Amino acid sequence: MSVGIVMLCHTALDRAAQVARHWVERDCPVVIHVDQRVCKADFDMLQKALADLPDVRFSGRFACEWGTWGIVAATQGAASILLRDFPGVRHVYLASGSCLPLRPVRELIAYLEERPRTDFIESVTTADVGWTVGGLDVERFTLRFPFSWRKQRRLFDGYVRLQRLIRFKRRVPPGVVPHLGSQWWCLTRQTLSAILEDPERAEIDRYFRRVWIPDESYFQTLVRRYSANVESRSLTLSKFDFQGKPHIFYDDHLQLLRRSDCFVARKIWPNAKKLYRVFMTKEGEGQAAAEPHPGKIDRLFSKAVERRTKGRSGLYMQSRFPNEDWENGKSASPYSVFEGFAELFENFEPWLGKMTGTRVHGHLFSLERVEYSGGETIYNGAMSNSAALRDYNPKSFLANLLWNTRGERQCFQFGPADNQEINWQLGSDPNATISVISGAWAVPLFRSNLNFSEIRQEAARLQRLEQEHLLVLRSPWTKARCRIWNLAEFVENPMEPLQTIVDEISPRALRRLTEAPRMADLKGFGQFLQNLRNQGMQPMLMGDFPVDDNLQQNAARKGRPYLVK
Repeated sequence: MSVGIVMLCHTALDRAAQVARHWVERDCPVVIHVDQRVCKADFDMLQKALADLPDVRFSGRFACEWGTWGIVAATQGAASILLRDFPGVRHVYLASGSCLPLRPVRELIAYLEERPRTDFIESVTTADVGWTVGGLDVERFTLRFPFSWRKQRRLFDGYVRLQRLIRFKRRVPPGVVPHLGSQWWCLTRQTLSAILEDPERAEIDRYFRRVWIPDESYFQTLVRRYSANVESRSLTLSKFDFQGKPHIFYDDHLQLLRRSDCFVARKIWPNAKKLYRVFMTKEGEGQAAAEPHPGKIDRLFSKAVERRTKGRSGLYMQSRFPNEDWENGKSASPYSVFEGFAELFENFEPWLGKMTGTRVHGHLFSLERVEYSGGETIYNGAMSNSAALRDYNPKSFLANLLWNTRGERQCFQFGPADNQEINWQLGSDPNATISVISGAWAVPLFRSNLNFSEIRQEAARLQRLEQEHLLVLRSPWTKARCRIWNLAEFVENPMEPLQTIVDEISPRALRRLTEAPRMADLKGFGQFLQNLRNQGMQPMLMGDFPVDDNLQQNAARKGRPYLVK
């Protein structure tokens, strides 16, 4: 026997027993540590399952909570038993109960026999580590961490802040240069025994008891004191996501695990029956011996992390939805928003749909109902026209509509009388093209049959809402493409902006407009605005509308020539 295994177990003990038997039957003695928090009945069952194997030992039990000293103490105890009871062991391989051998054990033995004095342990200085998650690198060695990060999070964070405030700094023991690395290593007897028999071990252990996550730094640091040949890598395939949580391997990862050429992988799902069957029988043999190279599959993991954190454009999912600005684009495709056009022109939606060949909706965010194109009550993706359902989450409503209709440009109307909660969603979306005729909301009021006092009150409310909306569109944080005309300048020459809008939505057509939508009759509109002024309400968004009808006459004037290059 030349390789001994230390197994740290806390769950799925039936699988741990299966893997331990696999090691022992191939001449690798095993020392098992079972987390103290595992109930005695399960522990006794594990001992009974392995009682027929003479080369299995059980070490004293410690409570192994993540980030605490217990994991190191458990490793020390199990490794000491292995070195004491099996003098023929040359290398000690640290594994967990959820680890699975990926290659025949004889290949691991042969590989280590060719490198009798090499220690395989990831060990890099804190300045060179790029994978730590949680904001603590050097500080994990210079501050004290007596509280559990998982169970006593408020105490943990508060105590860290206090130590930073008073500028507390621990003294690192002489000769100790902190290093970090993967917990899963394979050390030679000489190096491991030197660490465990160090005459200064009591002082070093006392220091590391208050280091944060000492299982990623204790052996990684001390190996540099005693080893003459350190390979700073692990023979165990262990992948982590962007939050620092380990990836779990399932049956459909079979080919992926084979490609890594690693000797052991963690963390294996206990119910991955296919993986346990293939890799722990002769079915898993027959691969060409190769140097362990987990980098072969790094590209796939990088893509998985990107898909989880970034996703597809405009598609929201659970892992990103609660986090503002985690989305990969606020919407799935370009769309157009028209403000004031439906109020100024009669039958604007059918006209624009005819000119561009797109779906043109009414006011999707109307307070009464969702005005889908053609008066539909149910739209793509079983989206209801209920205003109550839409207003439960207006941002998701718009994102869902654009995702369900991707490939077809959506156009809709918007105005100050609509639900304004969507303002920043529109303004911050690069896919949005927003065309605004400011003050056009006054045209329906001008043509209404309301009492003038009611008109004045409503006009003041709508003007205030539109002013707030225009501030959003003119904000430096706005990413949408915005075009804003006041009502007077638009009415003076409507054909040019209409031509620009049609060319933008349907760029392949590139033909001059031969017809325009019918404009509402604005005769007397200037006097209407003057009446608002006389009543104490100051219209500011319509532009310079004269009291007479000169501007209306200018509106009938033919637009300037439209040049297409």
